[in-house]
Amino acid sequence: MEVDHGKTSYIVTGEGSSSSDSSDNDEVSAPIRQENTQDRPTKPLPNARVRKQANNFEPKISSNLNPNAHVPRGGIASNSNPRRLFVVLEQACLEAYRVVGSSKPGRKGAKEGEVKYTLLNCDDHQGILAKTGRDIADARPDITHQCLLTLLDSPLNKAGLLQVYIHTAKGVLIEVNPHVRIPRTFKRFSGLMVQLLHKLSIRGVNGSEKLLKVVKNPVVDHFPPNTYKITLSGDAPVRRLSTYLPTLPQTHNIAVFVGAMARGKDDFADAYVDEKIGLSGYALSASVACGKFCCALEDLWDVA
Repeated sequence: MEVDHGKTSYIVTGEGSSSSDSSDNDEVSAPIRQENTQDRPTKPLPNARVRKQANNFEPKISSNLNPNAHVPRGGIASNSNPRRLFVVLEQACLEAYRVVGSSKPGRKGAKEGEVKYTLLNCDDHQGILAKTGRDIADARPDITHQCLLTLLDSPLNKAGLLQVYIHTAKGVLIEVNPHVRIPRTFKRFSGLMVQLLHKLSIRGVNGSEKLLKVVKNPVVDHFPPNTYKITLSGDAPVRRLSTYLPTLPQTHNIAVFVGAMARGKDDFADAYVDEKIGLSGYALSASVACGKFCCALEDLWDVA
């Protein structure tokens, strides 16, 4: 029988054919089986085998690149973290006082028997301070208010190179977000601090970011390991910041402890500071001292 497969014709014999015919049969059957194999569709690989082959794939690395080179988290173009200034306002007079409303004629804003809290200060609570036998200098939250306005308004803070902490006389440690806008008036500032001391945190109106929050002591646990710690003291040798700051280690951050109280000893950070310095031969307020330090670092770090 003659079979036509494509362009080639083959002769297939029956069962009684000779051995030579059988050999011709074997030679003919091979092309037929090969042709059927080519027409059969390819069966896809199982998923397991595909994954195995994908895992075994090794990309070719150019000889010009170092595969062990370290790439920063922010990408190749990102710079290393710059040096920062940490300011700690020590012994800050921030104390919430419980006040009960009275029924005295002519007094507004408080009903009889109403309980509210206010920030203790020397202007509005002189009678309370006298009754409790406390010094009027123990109620000066305005010093902290002035320092915060000076620090947060500085170009150093706007450049993201400043972090402020408040350590109160009662031992409460407060972290100040660099983006917070402190109220300009003392009355509104007092209300904000009372709310913070009760709720332990203040969030932004349009977001969940905490602008002020109470954190754990001690404050040095919140500093990077390479931080040089300084206390500003009126009894320490006076150093001119323009010549003193360049002598500090260029790889270290700087932490400054400033007393935010009217008067008292400056031993609040003796346990962990590296050096005590003075800024002037004259008595300076805490706000002015903060401003001088920020201005000196702005010149050193080229912050305009």
